[in-house]
Amino acid sequence: MIVRLAEELQLSLRQRNVLLTAGGYAEMYPERALNDPGLQLVNEVIRTVLRGHEPNPAMAVDYHWNVVEMNRSMQMLLGDAALTLLEPPMNAMRLGLHPDGLASRVLNFSAWRRHVIALIKHRADVSADSELVALLDEVQGYSYSSTQMTATADAREDFAIPLRLATSKGNISLVTATLAFGLPRDVTVSELAIECLFPADKDSANILYDLVRDM
Repeated sequence: MIVRLAEELQLSLRQRNVLLTAGGYAEMYPERALNDPGLQLVNEVIRTVLRGHEPNPAMAVDYHWNVVEMNRSMQMLLGDAALTLLEPPMNAMRLGLHPDGLASRVLNFSAWRRHVIALIKHRADVSADSELVALLDEVQGYSYSSTQMTATADAREDFAIPLRLATSKGNISLVTATLAFGLPRDVTVSELAIECLFPADKDSANILYDLVRDM
């Protein structure tokens, strides 16, 4: 009955374990570290997707948006971020919004910031996860210049909010697609996501190719 209820409520595997133990049952879904031998295939899939996505940026993140692994293209885009932001645990949301991260190079920062904060807030509200609540408080407290908060890009925003970013070889526009493992039975695997960034136009694709080629 508890399992059926959890499925109907579309609870995460982590939340299902909590519900089971609260009902006096044992946890049903294991949670293993990514370096566990049983998750070797998971790591191989992540590496294959990240490598195959080059020269476009991509990274694997956990439930708190901590970076598990990234490809060379993503490393290149983050190259001028403050070293303190690149130390483990490296957090994708912190990197994207911190004044010493990508924030100073995001051309449509105001719109991008609203989008990212809404994502964090939704997940924090749904899960009541203390780490996500702390992350939300942190990123909402960052200070920016008035120019940065009002800056917008001229290009249209069609089907999704793009990430418009200044690079050493010109401005690029990127859209994001998220990949997840289907039908997971492990908590760790269920909370993994691979964020793949795609060039929104031919100029952006050419610039990404040139940036990676020069690495």
